[in-house]
Amino acid sequence: MSEQEKPLLIKRYASRRLYNTETSDYVTLEDIAAFIRDGREVQIIDLKTGDDLTRQYLLQIIAEHESRGENVLPVNVLNDLVRSYMLPGGGVMPQFLQSSFEMLRESQSKMMENMSAMNPMTQIPGFEALQAQQKAFLKAMTSGISGSWSSSETDSEAKPQSSEDLDDIKKQLAELQQKLSKLN
Repeated sequence: MSEQEKPLLIKRYASRRLYNTETSDYVTLEDIAAFIRDGREVQIIDLKTGDDLTRQYLLQIIAEHESRGENVLPVNVLNDLVRSYMLPGGGVMPQFLQSSFEMLRESQSKMMENMSAMNPMTQIPGFEALQAQQKAFLKAMTSGISGSWSSSETDSEAKPQSSEDLDDIKKQLAELQQKLSKLN
């Protein structure tokens, strides 16, 4: 099993501190959320008992973002989750959610494959830049339920693009539109 396929092992000490076994340093819940956003699977184990605490800590990450006013899950979804566990046979909801997220990931992957498949547009100069922007947009839109915490940048780190960058993008877009109109 490759290093990326194995879950990142985090050990929780009796002091409740979380220890990253790969880098031999202590981590926070925000660090764990960043690992997950970067595509890593994480497993959190209690060092003393050996209990798997992953689910508990993932729920805590979501709860912390909700407590900051970030709407991770809409209220109607939270209500439906609570209702589903109150009904007999309510264990259907976890499988449904898991299947839904798997289909979303597969659709995103197929869309990216189709974008990179050979087609006449790939011959247009600047197409790679446009494709990179589309990939970044799709990743931002699908990497989390709440766009406010799924980004790796914080609001203070996000910097507006300069007008030169925007003018350059507008110029590239106009060139692409002209070339596309000539193809049709």
